[in-house]
Amino acid sequence: MDVRELHQREAPQETRHALSLSSLALGIVLGFLLLGSWSHVAQGGLWNRVATYLTGRTSRIDTSSPSVVEKIRKLSRLETVVFSLDKIVGGGRESPYLPDFLVGDKLLLVAHGEVMAGVDLSQLQPGNVTVHGDSVEVHLPAPQVLSTRIDNTSTRIYSRTTGLLVPPDPNLESQVREAAEQQITQAALDDHILDKAHQNAQTALTALLTGLGFRHVEVE
Repeated sequence: MDVRELHQREAPQETRHALSLSSLALGIVLGFLLLGSWSHVAQGGLWNRVATYLTGRTSRIDTSSPSVVEKIRKLSRLETVVFSLDKIVGGGRESPYLPDFLVGDKLLLVAHGEVMAGVDLSQLQPGNVTVHGDSVEVHLPAPQVLSTRIDNTSTRIYSRTTGLLVPPDPNLESQVREAAEQQITQAALDDHILDKAHQNAQTALTALLTGLGFRHVEVE
């Protein structure tokens, strides 16, 4: 048998081997393409169900009372309402014996302040949360004013008059600012800021608990 006949016999075998490898590679590529297309068309919902059936995966949500309390506490202070107000506040020094143009010191301040109210969820106790299956009931801590801030960039001294015989009192402006802070806080309370803070906290916490998997949520 010459060399030419040997090559002629081996050529079909090599050709079949190459075709088999090519077919296998093509099949793998087509498989991935079909899998990707199926995942895209299913848009997650049907594919997740198929994957769950094939892999035996199950979902588990920890809805025990201590776990729910811990998740709520992680929110810390839930700041839900900001009250903004401009307030004109006056203050001064005067003498019972001498007229103001000699020893008086008067200041008029236009103060811009913000009052922030909400619920301090770190105060939540295990007894404030009751879990029954997919239902949960939460009793929130009382809403409170969390902070009052005078905005220095928007606050200005409208007028100041000082008597001829005395220098301006360096502590007067600080005292007037403190009084302005108290009055702005009281104005926010008069506008029922705590009621609004409680309502907003109820809405925010209801959304959180619904996201945790509870179907029936009651926040008081």
